[in-house]
Amino acid sequence: MTLTMSLNSLPGSSGYLDLYPERKMSLMRNPYVLGLTLVAGIGGLLFGYDTGVISGALLYIKDDFEVVNQSSFLQETIVSMALVGAIIGAAAGGWINDAYGRKKATLLADVVFALGSIVMAAAPDPYILILGRLLVGLGVGVASVTAPVFIAEASPSEIRGALVSTNVLMITGGQFLSYLVNLAFTEVPGTWRWMLGVSAVPAVVQFFLMLCLPESPRWLFMKNNKAEAISVLSKIYDFARLEDEIEYLASQTEEERQKRNNVRFMDVFKSKPIMLAFYTGAGLQAFQQFTGINTVMYYSPTIVQMAGFQSNQLALLLSLAIAAMNAAGTLVGIYLIDHAGRRKLALTSLSGVIVSLAILSTAFFAESSGTTNGIYGWMAVLGLALYISFFAPGMGPVPWTVNSEIYPEAYRGICGGMSATVNWISNLIVAQTFLSIAEVLGTGTTFLILACIALCAFLFVMIYVPETKGLTFEEVEQIWKERAWGKDQNTQTLIEQGNDN
Repeated sequence: MTLTMSLNSLPGSSGYLDLYPERKMSLMRNPYVLGLTLVAGIGGLLFGYDTGVISGALLYIKDDFEVVNQSSFLQETIVSMALVGAIIGAAAGGWINDAYGRKKATLLADVVFALGSIVMAAAPDPYILILGRLLVGLGVGVASVTAPVFIAEASPSEIRGALVSTNVLMITGGQFLSYLVNLAFTEVPGTWRWMLGVSAVPAVVQFFLMLCLPESPRWLFMKNNKAEAISVLSKIYDFARLEDEIEYLASQTEEERQKRNNVRFMDVFKSKPIMLAFYTGAGLQAFQQFTGINTVMYYSPTIVQMAGFQSNQLALLLSLAIAAMNAAGTLVGIYLIDHAGRRKLALTSLSGVIVSLAILSTAFFAESSGTTNGIYGWMAVLGLALYISFFAPGMGPVPWTVNSEIYPEAYRGICGGMSATVNWISNLIVAQTFLSIAEVLGTGTTFLILACIALCAFLFVMIYVPETKGLTFEEVEQIWKERAWGKDQNTQTLIEQGNDN
């Protein structure tokens, strides 16, 4: 196979695998790739654990600190300060990934996260607790950029969606684990301190496991460390496919290396294909949050209590069931994302989310009228369960998967960091305003607003998001070039190269 391979004969593409079907890799065929994915995905576990644990811990933090109990703003700040840290971490994470590699970025995230967990557990007042939340957020922000890119760059394209979605499974698994931990410590002195402090354990575990793992083979190629990159690739692909993969990467990386040396933040907006890709990826990340997922995960016990179930333990138990459905739904998404495809999965997911949010809105409107007898409380719980059932397989993994594969190598770190920053900023806005908006407008109206946003998200996906199932990074890049320039691509490429010079 020559270095001038057509797009249809690229390793991992549908054309290549049609020619060599015996080289197609299944999800469970290579334990090495799966193990690498799971270890990298512990970053997702940290993300998910922090998302879920604060919802239960907040119930007991309010009991310990009267000033927190009396202030919705302070409660929102404790929840959302981790998001402020994540915004900073994600913004810096793209640069850290490009400069020092995916492995070192992960190790740094683990150290910062573990430090933040210790500070939270020992916090003597709400303000030190907020500082600990900031540190934890920094670690989560870096990890949220690093894990999907690390996994995507080590994955065969035909199972890349499933492997990147495994990181989302770790997020939802972390949320489920956090509710188990919350329940375990409800009767233990120092409840919330244990809940928050235990999160240091997976960070320490990942730190030591990552020391044993290699760097991303694509990043190694970009840094001209070809021998080590080949060593990693040889553990991923069998001999028949290995030679093609090496030749293919070698043919791509020299051009990308030259681009990477000159890539700056504003360059993203100078190239029309890159700009289109970024707007699509960032839009997906924003809609993931503005359709309300972390409203449900951060505040699910509070929402359950709003629905009329006042017991802390019952609220946590119902939230645990919701978190379990979230993890189970993500497992379904891992299968569907490389079978049904990213776009179809997102559209189906958003259709169900719209209906579920409408049910939640109706339940809380009825509950506020005072004519219910508890029926609409259970309707609210049903709405939460349906919401998770539809959101988890689609809008959970799709934004992270799409963002891990729509950018060229030279832009993957910086664009991935920027789009993750959009995710965390959107997350912050939702977390910081949900309780306050619910107090002013009512919970029913708040969920109705989220339903309208979900409708906008459906239209966005339908119009702007391409199908990337089974495509190589270069085939995806070709989609953006065609959308930006149509058939006159060569002329436009020369024009942009002249502008760069």
